Amino acid sequence: MTYPPQHAAAADLEAAVTAWITEDPDPDTRRELTELLSAHRDGDTAATAALTDAFSGTLQFGTAGLRGRLGGGPNRMNRVVVIRAAAGLSAYLHDLLGDGFRVVIGYDARHGSARFARDTAAVVTGAGGHAVLFDTHCPTPVLAFALRRLGADAGVMVTASHNPPQDNGYKVYLGGRAVTGSGQGAQIVPPHDSGIAEKIAAVGPLASVPMPESGWETLGAEMVEEYVRRAVKAARTQAVAPLKIVLTAMHGVGGQICREALHRAGFDDVVVVSEQFDPDPEFPTVAFPNPEEPGALDLAFARAREVGADLIIANDPDADRCSAAVPDEHARGGWRQLTGDEVGSLLGEQAAELAAFTGTGVLANSIVSSRLLRKIAQAHGLGHRNTLTGFKWISRVPNLVFGYEEALGYCVDPAAVRDKDGISASVRLAVLASTLKQQGRTLDDLLDRLAREHGLYATSPLSVRVEDKSFITNAMERLRAGGAPASLAGSPVVDVFDLMDGANNGNGERLPATDGLIFKTAADDRVVVRPSGTEPKLKCYCEVVMPVAVDEPVEVARRAAAKRLEAIKTDLRGVLGI
Repeated sequence: MTYPPQHAAAADLEAAVTAWITEDPDPDTRRELTELLSAHRDGDTAATAALTDAFSGTLQFGTAGLRGRLGGGPNRMNRVVVIRAAAGLSAYLHDLLGDGFRVVIGYDARHGSARFARDTAAVVTGAGGHAVLFDTHCPTPVLAFALRRLGADAGVMVTASHNPPQDNGYKVYLGGRAVTGSGQGAQIVPPHDSGIAEKIAAVGPLASVPMPESGWETLGAEMVEEYVRRAVKAARTQAVAPLKIVLTAMHGVGGQICREALHRAGFDDVVVVSEQFDPDPEFPTVAFPNPEEPGALDLAFARAREVGADLIIANDPDADRCSAAVPDEHARGGWRQLTGDEVGSLLGEQAAELAAFTGTGVLANSIVSSRLLRKIAQAHGLGHRNTLTGFKWISRVPNLVFGYEEALGYCVDPAAVRDKDGISASVRLAVLASTLKQQGRTLDDLLDRLAREHGLYATSPLSVRVEDKSFITNAMERLRAGGAPASLAGSPVVDVFDLMDGANNGNGERLPATDGLIFKTAADDRVVVRPSGTEPKLKCYCEVVMPVAVDEPVEVARRAAAKRLEAIKTDLRGVLGI
């Protein structure tokens, strides 16, 4: 029998499910599969479809680790899959380092997270490693901080970040003796992902995986305290003018820690969105627990209007992302959520001004993010790099002082957290808003200044969420086979670049090949199309560049840019057939 048990044909489905039930240590998933199997035998087509999907393959381990729907079977997140992943990771580390390899393990408040983390600690211990397990749930950046602070060889974070409630995931970082250079403490990249995946595939029956009941070290409030102190220190200064901040944790694990960090940075007037502040794995007030999604900030907007706030800050459920909104008399409801690129340019300008004192440092962003950061870096005499999407790439840029991606991820303190960090970014952004307020200015004023200096770089995403993933594959094939748009918003497409050929990182070096296409127009507009790496989505990243006339308000250019972005998205919908 192969492990994990899975079927090769429909006739083998019952045997595969029965074998899984026999091996599964979790009574909940055993019960789920037993009930589905019984219904399947009674001719229930829905039960048959559910079992077929759950046993249609194995949840694949890659650079994003594991992420999928909770439930029984090899194509789901469950204790069997997690134990096997932990055993494969431990075998990989043992081959690399021998006995005594050290793994620090954190987890969020999602369904199953605490159990998956404890199983990982048991497997690492049984494999001859030294496991260090957080004694309660924690944000992802706290785990990334602990990995570097402890000098551990690997880190595991059990989280599905901003995915729906029925999902969970498993992120792996390497550090300590396992990697060298700028990869210290970052998420895994090739060849480590395939090496770990091979070890996972080689794991035999679960009964052969030693899992002692104890023997690991626990990590508590002292590490959180160190992280908070570092987040405040990384802001470089305290609040210099009072701000009323509305803070939402999106039902996640970052609320208390972010509020404490803001307090220590001098922000005492923080009003929380109480309905979303405490961890709740059901995420009851939002359709998707992602600050990017429409409606996710509705409660925060209402609270901000009620209390007369200066700034809204939102973290996603594992607090590795940060979103912000500002008062805007032109916006519906009087508030405007900043795009990820706008926050990236604000924090990038702040970081560039700080780095300019030494004259060294590199700013970096993913290739799907705005091109404005490169202009900012050049204006301050600093280096800039493009990277592939994901902080596993951004955080590895040598001499990095700031990195971001448009999906609300910001690395403001690479020496401490080599990953996106929504809490440290929240503190940095609040300090920037406070400094501007002391000068009689706002975050919007700084965005206007950047637009006048470099042109208005406006971005907007078009995301297509699908049930059938073949839509994404077919769409990319059509675009490559001559189905690319001839024009966008009335401007001819003058360049089509396939990221499978490797893009330039801005320093004359080629990036690794990835599935994506770039369309550029004669008007210097740009669209990047790529499949999401973590969700069933086809994502289109649209950017327009508008000059700002000397004698006109930036808002005029902003409105014109919004219209052009909508025209581009209309053209893309036609090309994609949506």
